[in-house]
Amino acid sequence: MKKINFKQFKLPKVDLDSLDEKMLLMNLYLTQLAVFVIGCVVMLFQKPSLMAMLSMHKGMYIAFWGVAFAAAVLIVDVLVSRWVPPEVMDDGGINEMIFRNRPLWHIALLSLIVAICEEWLFRGAIQASWGPYWTSILFAAIHIRYLQHWLMTGLVFGISYGLGWIYIQTGTLWTPIVAHFVIDFIMGCIIRYRRED
Repeated sequence: MKKINFKQFKLPKVDLDSLDEKMLLMNLYLTQLAVFVIGCVVMLFQKPSLMAMLSMHKGMYIAFWGVAFAAAVLIVDVLVSRWVPPEVMDDGGINEMIFRNRPLWHIALLSLIVAICEEWLFRGAIQASWGPYWTSILFAAIHIRYLQHWLMTGLVFGISYGLGWIYIQTGTLWTPIVAHFVIDFIMGCIIRYRRED
């Protein structure tokens, strides 16, 4: 039997400078589509009550929890970024590339798509079986660009756990979706409109 030389199968390292806008956006949208489809497949086996999961009967309570959690995350992020060197908060320039030249409507659209797709998979599908702790470990692990810094990995884990907690508290997936959207949208706007010193 012939041995397979796995060393020949190397993934090329992506150079951010060679990545153009079109390729970056295509990668982002396809990744989110894959996340959403995986969430749908997992839910086919779990057969959750979509009516309960997507219930809006709590009305303003959903918005309050989502915005309050997002505000807490943003405050922590601002405080951490004041006292931590920039290289510790570095994601390799991905967020900068995604948001720096994007119009406001596109920042909002990207933030909404990411919030819906990621919450659909992680809170809607995975958390039902794994609980918020293990779901948050997986959530932090897939955010590969933050794994090089323990602080960023810890923050992503904490945010994910918080999103899972507010989902449990309110019983509707719309709450973590609102929180995730607000966090991504505000951070995208900060990156887009930040003045360089």
